[in-house]
Amino acid sequence: MQEKTGSEVLRNARRIVVKVGSSLVTNEGRGLDADAIGHWCGQLAALVKDGREVIMVSSGAIAEGMKRLGWATRPKGIHELQAAAAVGQMGLAQVYETKLRESGIGSAQVLLTHADLADRERYLNARSTLLTLLGLGVVPVINENDTVVNDEIKFGDNDTLGALVANLVEADALIILTDQKGLYTADPRKDPAAQFVHQANAGDAALEAMAGGAGSSIGKGGMITKILAAKRAAGSGASTVIAWGREPQALIRLSQGEAIGTLLVAQTQKKQARKQWMADHLQMRGSVTVDAGAAGKVRDEGKSLLPIGMTAVQGEFSRGDVIAVLDADGAEIARGLANYSSSEARLICRKSSSEFEKLLGYTGEPEMLHRTNLVLTR
Repeated sequence: MQEKTGSEVLRNARRIVVKVGSSLVTNEGRGLDADAIGHWCGQLAALVKDGREVIMVSSGAIAEGMKRLGWATRPKGIHELQAAAAVGQMGLAQVYETKLRESGIGSAQVLLTHADLADRERYLNARSTLLTLLGLGVVPVINENDTVVNDEIKFGDNDTLGALVANLVEADALIILTDQKGLYTADPRKDPAAQFVHQANAGDAALEAMAGGAGSSIGKGGMITKILAAKRAAGSGASTVIAWGREPQALIRLSQGEAIGTLLVAQTQKKQARKQWMADHLQMRGSVTVDAGAAGKVRDEGKSLLPIGMTAVQGEFSRGDVIAVLDADGAEIARGLANYSSSEARLICRKSSSEFEKLLGYTGEPEMLHRTNLVLTR
């Protein structure tokens, strides 16, 4: 493993997902730490004003709910956990809204479950909403929707959610703020010979062997969940930093290229990861046939596919399904994620975007397949 951090990774990151754990947000379960949240929000605001796009994934809803309900220990019952999440989410959102507003930045609350990101249509809807918010200079504050899920409370963690969000918006970097300085070769509390890991490759099998066991009594995670989250985020080209959340101005200093915490570098380029995901791992539900002009724009110029260039729609598919793009001879030239269902696609086939509202009853994306969600196959 290398001894020197790659300062360019964070310095060049334009879209960043920050994840902060329960023990930090709630000061080890003693209630929301408004001062600490205020410090992070001030840094998030500074990054936005510097031209970055940032998303905060925050734990703490269940811990804050426990405090408000007077519970000293985390309950085991699913419905009690869901009730605590519902109570705590009110305070969590309020603090982030207040602190970000004090720094001159708007906020938005987004609650997600793993199922939202597994369903293609909800995945695209969530992505579109988050990208719109980022474009408006708003900081989305994301938490897992613990009020309505079961398995995520029992087995999930917000480290994984942070990685899924990084993949969702194709972030350049994931920063995991925790109550540890970073990753050590062994547990430094038990092994005085443990050495700090400044940099490694995300997905390196040796990292999982180094990672400690359970986390705090307040949160669900541990270092192992952060290692696995970094591995997951690397799949879409995002590198991960694991750093101490109380480090002064950690987000600002990281964005300036300072070596803080453990940097786990993604070995896959962003574009390659996304193209491989679409080309190799998704099944197609249908196809659209395009004219020679549209085929040339998609294949030769790297353009998005517009409905006006489509001549026919085959199969039955929903928004977010993977479909093929066929030329006039029936040969597949590309595939990608559909912005419209097959029934909608038939209505807007050969039509310009100015006609969509009249035909569909609403105005959606102008493209059938956006170029960022499209991979050439020929």
